[in-house]
Amino acid sequence: MLKYRLPFYLSTAFMLFFVGPFSAIAENTAPDRPNVLFIAVDDLNDWTGCLGGHPQALTPNLDALAARGVLFNNAHCAAPACNPSRAALMTGIRPTTSGVYTNPQPWRMSPALADAVTLPQHFRASGYRAIGSGKIYHGAFADPDSWNEYWPSLTQQSPSDPMPENRPLNGHPRPSHFDWGPIPNPTEEMGDSQVADWVISQLGQEHDQPLFLACGFFRPHLPWYAPEDFFEPFPLDEIVLPDVNENDLDDIPQAGRNMAKPTGDHKFVTDSGEWKKAVQGYLASIYFMDSQLGRVMTALDAREDSEEWVIVLWSDHGWHLGEKLHWRKFALWEEATHNVMLWVAPGESASGGVCSEPASLMDVYPTLIDLCDLPGNTAIEGSSLLPQIQDPETPRDFPAMTTHGRGNHSLRTTRWRYIRYANGSEELYDRDADPMEWTNLAGDSEYADILREMAEFLPEKEAVSIPQRR
Repeated sequence: MLKYRLPFYLSTAFMLFFVGPFSAIAENTAPDRPNVLFIAVDDLNDWTGCLGGHPQALTPNLDALAARGVLFNNAHCAAPACNPSRAALMTGIRPTTSGVYTNPQPWRMSPALADAVTLPQHFRASGYRAIGSGKIYHGAFADPDSWNEYWPSLTQQSPSDPMPENRPLNGHPRPSHFDWGPIPNPTEEMGDSQVADWVISQLGQEHDQPLFLACGFFRPHLPWYAPEDFFEPFPLDEIVLPDVNENDLDDIPQAGRNMAKPTGDHKFVTDSGEWKKAVQGYLASIYFMDSQLGRVMTALDAREDSEEWVIVLWSDHGWHLGEKLHWRKFALWEEATHNVMLWVAPGESASGGVCSEPASLMDVYPTLIDLCDLPGNTAIEGSSLLPQIQDPETPRDFPAMTTHGRGNHSLRTTRWRYIRYANGSEELYDRDADPMEWTNLAGDSEYADILREMAEFLPEKEAVSIPQRR
C-alpha cells in the first residue's frame, strides 16, 4: 500500500462542502500524501515502443516509464478532439453531460462545468500545491483558477515554438499548421524543451506542501517541426507507411465517410507525394517529445523521494495518418480513440504490468483520488482504475465510450468496437479477427445480439451542444 495515507477523520458530508464551486474551497494543510507528476502528451496515438503501433517509433523514455508501472494498452479518449477530451478528463464530466463536443466551445460556458471542480482544484482543496507548465487544457481555454502557479502564465500555458520562414514546407495550397519538416533551430528554442526546463526546476526544489505537478507536452501536435537531429533516425527512403485498405470506406455509413473526408487531407498527402514525409515528421515529433520526457524523468529520479511519487502519463486521443483514408483525429475508429495511458503508483502497481481491459481518460480523476486518498467528488463520472493497477488481470464489465459530436459514439471492449451515429447508422468490428477494422459487421444478422448488447451502454440522455466561440 502507499506510504502516505489520509486519516479518514472527515465525514463525506463535510467534504462535499469542499467540492462545490471552487471560490468556496478552503485550502487546508494536508497530511503527508504522495506528490503527483501529471504528464499530458498531445495527439499521440499508439506509435510508441510499448504499444507497438509503428515499427519505427522511437520512445525509449516513455517505454522505460511504462515498464516501471502499469500500461493500459486498451485506453480510449472521451472525445477525439483536444478541447472536449481535456475538459472531460480535467472535470471528470463527460461530453454527453456537459455539451462540450468540439474544440471551439469554451468549456466553462457549459452549465454543467461552470462551477465544476477541476482535478487540480480538487487537489488544492486537499492541501496540495497545484502548479504546471505546458498544454493541459485546450490552448484557447486555459483555466487560471485551477492552479496556484503556471508557466509561462496562468493564461498562457505554453511558450511559442520557432517556425520556419518558408512555410508551408510541404507545399500545401492553404498554408496552415498541417505541415512537417526539420527546422534549423536548436532544441532549447522549442516550446516543449522550455516546458521541460521549468518542470525540472520545480523538481529540483523542496516544497512545503504535497505537489500536483503538471507537465504538458505539445508535440506530436501539428505542425510536425523539430530540430534536424530528430529526423535523422528516420531516413525518408526507409519510412514504413501505415497499412491502408483503399476500399476501406465501401462498407461505412455515410456519416462515417463524412468524418473520414477522403478527398481532403488524404488526397492532398497522396497526390503530392508527401505521405512518407508526413510519417517521418510524426515519428520525429514523437521522438523529440520523448527526449524531453526523458529529461523530466532524469530530474525526478535525482530526488531522494523519487520512488514515492505517483505518476500518470496520458495522451488526449489518437491520430490517423491515412488509415480509413483519414488524417488527424475527429473520428470514432481505433486510430482516433486509442490513446497512451500509464500509471506508476508506489506500493500499488507492479513493474511491467499491462492491462488490456477497456479504460477511459474519464477514469484518471477518480483513480488519482484513490491513489492519493483524497475525499470523493460525487460529480465525476469515470471509474477508478485502482483495481487494475493493483492487478492488471482484473476485469472491467463495461466498454470505454468515445463521443464525437452529439449522438455519435464509439464503444470499445476487449474484443469489439461498436459505433452508432446520430442518424442511427452503425458499425461493428471484431478486433480479434479484424484488428484494422476493415470489415463492418453491423449489417450481418449473425451479430444482431452483439449490436443489441453493445447499444445498451449508449447514453440515455445527451446534453445540447453549448455555443461555440465566434
